[in-house]
Amino acid sequence: MALNIQEIQAPIAADIQSFEKKFRESMKTKVMLLDRIMTYIVKRKGKQLRPMFVFLVARVCGNVNDSTYRGAALIELLHTATLVHDDVVDDANYRRGFFSINALWKNKIAVLVGDFLLSRGLLLSLENNDFQLLKIVSNAVKEMSEGELLQMEKARNLDITEDIYYEIIRQKTASLISSCCAVGAASAGVDDNTVLRAKQFGEKVGMAFQIKDDLFDYNTAEVIGKPVGIDIKEKKMTLPLIFALNKASWLEKRRIVNIVKNESDKPKKVAEVIAFVKKSGGIEYASEVMKKYESEAFALLNTFPDSVYKQSLEQLVKYTIEREK
Repeated sequence: MALNIQEIQAPIAADIQSFEKKFRESMKTKVMLLDRIMTYIVKRKGKQLRPMFVFLVARVCGNVNDSTYRGAALIELLHTATLVHDDVVDDANYRRGFFSINALWKNKIAVLVGDFLLSRGLLLSLENNDFQLLKIVSNAVKEMSEGELLQMEKARNLDITEDIYYEIIRQKTASLISSCCAVGAASAGVDDNTVLRAKQFGEKVGMAFQIKDDLFDYNTAEVIGKPVGIDIKEKKMTLPLIFALNKASWLEKRRIVNIVKNESDKPKKVAEVIAFVKKSGGIEYASEVMKKYESEAFALLNTFPDSVYKQSLEQLVKYTIEREK
């Protein structure tokens, strides 16, 4: 049975509703242009997965309070800032089917909007002495930037080993989900050890989530949200491809690397790489690794007491990892 996001959200529906209201208030500004852009950002929000992780973990660990709302807002503000800046860096005109800020208001305004969101998040924490939450989220933003730069550095030579790949996705993707879980736990006032367990749980979920995303690149079904072979076209080294190259002969490896480096704009050549990965068992290998991270996440979640919130968190993990797009 397909999991429904509304059903998963049900135990914290009131929390999310209050959060949306508080989040809109935290973005208020007297500058009309900026206010218009903030309204646009709020309108195009996605499935609210990040706030869901914050509130469900807070409920699993204890109770939701004002600092939980501020922690969720801090994550959304800082993460939205990184996305706005990313779109400028990538020269992207769309984000989740909507026009990007830089497409509508140009790069200069987009960079300043990103700066505003960052400073808004920092001030929200400092005004309320949420130093622990600020430390958790600032660290995640630092790691996300490092992961992105490490990936860029390695993409030049396509010399990514499996270990480096795990480090990149731990920083780029898993650090954000782990910070959501750590913020939820910390806001509930639990001890450092419990915050660490929540953080590790989020990290395992994030690792599995990213590997799932990598696997979509080789999926020929039409249901997925991203075009097939997009990572190959962008010269990104993903786990199925790394595994396949490690198994290949020197000559075959050179041929495939050459396609990814110089011919990834040709659909026929991209199809060749996909066929090579599938034949080598790269898909099966990456699926196994993803399942390993998923079961490690559940093992950590099982150290927390049973509740409807824990049940929803389990379903949210399944939804995140077993999604079809």
